[in-house]
This record gives sequence, C-alpha cells and structure tokens, in this order.
Amino acid sequence: MEPTGILTAGFAGLGFQEILLIAVVAVLLFGGKKIGELGKGMGEGIKNFKEALKGSEDKKEEEKVEEKK
Repeated sequence: MEPTGILTAGFAGLGFQEILLIAVVAVLLFGGKKIGELGKGMGEGIKNFKEALKGSEDKKEEEKVEEKK
C-alpha cells in the first residue's frame, strides 16, 4: 500500500526534512540577516512587477477608450 496525503505532499517533490535541511544550510551560508534582506528584496520586486503589469493594463484600457472616440 502506498503512503498518501501528508506523507507524500511536498514542494516540487521535496519532503519536510529536505526543505528543512535546505533552509538550515542557507542560514548557515548566508546568515539570518542576509536571508531577511533577500526576502525583502524579492517581495519589493514582485510588488513592482505587479504594479507595472497593472499600469500596462490601465494604459491599454485608455488606448481602447481613445480609439472609440
């Protein structure tokens, strides 16, 4: 019988232990402060990307309105 549910669930085929090991190694290599700065930078990048997408959608809508005039 194959294990199901939580036992096989994971991110990209990785289990909890593997993810924990990767996190510990990352903290040891980069330090907690660098990891936090990296996370903050990634969050700001995602936010800016979403704002840029929203801005381009707004611009397209304005162009459609101008074409109808």
